[in-house]
Amino acid sequence: MGICLSAESPPRKNHSKRVINQSTTSGNTNSSNRWSRVRSLSSRREKFDDAMIHEHAIAAALLFQQHQQQNGGILPFDRSTSLRHLPGSTNSKRHNPLPRSSSTRPRSVADPLLPPQQLLNQDLNIDELETSHIVLVHGGGFGAWCWYKTIALLEESKLKVTAIDLTGSGIDLFDTNSIKSLSQYVTPLIDFLKNLTDGEKVILVGHDFGGSCISYVMELFPSKIAKAIFVAASMLKSGQSTLDMFSQKENTNDLMRKSQKFMYTNGNNSPPTAIDLDKTLLKDLLFNQSPPKDIALASVSMRPIPFPPVLEKLSLSDSNYGSVRRFYIETGNDNAIPIDLQEWMVTESPPEKVFRIKGSDHSPFFSKPQGLHKLLVEIAKII
Repeated sequence: MGICLSAESPPRKNHSKRVINQSTTSGNTNSSNRWSRVRSLSSRREKFDDAMIHEHAIAAALLFQQHQQQNGGILPFDRSTSLRHLPGSTNSKRHNPLPRSSSTRPRSVADPLLPPQQLLNQDLNIDELETSHIVLVHGGGFGAWCWYKTIALLEESKLKVTAIDLTGSGIDLFDTNSIKSLSQYVTPLIDFLKNLTDGEKVILVGHDFGGSCISYVMELFPSKIAKAIFVAASMLKSGQSTLDMFSQKENTNDLMRKSQKFMYTNGNNSPPTAIDLDKTLLKDLLFNQSPPKDIALASVSMRPIPFPPVLEKLSLSDSNYGSVRRFYIETGNDNAIPIDLQEWMVTESPPEKVFRIKGSDHSPFFSKPQGLHKLLVEIAKII
């Protein structure tokens, strides 16, 4: 979740216009029946395809969790919308601008997807990538389980995927209330990066509070990280904590304030040890565009967020953290980290490129999985 606490979204800034594809209709009365039949057949075929995709994604998630439990740790998987340019971007000299992304038919009202055949035919040549290994880092309260759709789609594109359970998250059994620092919280990610072979690089993807987590390890292991992708995530400057970032303005997010339940396992006279979320408000806060089945999954899987890491200020240097290429994916219909706050972070610490998933809630891996997948693949292809 977005740990906004006492924060107000900063004023919206003007940005370059985004290209939106609009369909037009033409024809005459004599052809209307023929097109109606074609649309009917297409609709039935799409519904069947969608059902199959959903079943495969669920199966992949269950298999992923089963292997983690059996192997006692992280299991790397073996291969199985729009773009905004920032003026004066420091990295703009490296690459030519990418074409703006576009979307096609909607899967449903809550989950617009690209046709599977389009995704599989994106002309992705693994051998041409700097790295084909993507590491997914969840946000506060989530776990590796939240990426199940993304894992399945990336593997279909022949990419290698690892999803991390941070300390006290997902199926990790550590008590969340006992976590004292950010380094302790991200220990599973640190251990994973330490164990990479010499010369091996990965693409880090951080969601929500996971943005602070990947920033922390970018400072420690810059040579092992090819790119860092922040997805509706906290993207801090040196000397900032996640709480600092969300406290830049007065808080007007009543929904966030009502959703938070502070936990005091060390006594009411001591600082909070964790933040839990009101399960009855999860849909409105985090999943306002997500399918009901994914909301149900989250409601029984989310865990409290350790509080001390939220308070910890990061120390980020230009030589380490600043040497890693950064990309940001904005979520346009986000109630947890509003788009104004995302744009403020981007302005304060400009990444190489900024993308936006139009209509996504705070959890694009649920609400816009194929839109998110398309952008991850697009960023992976940037050289």
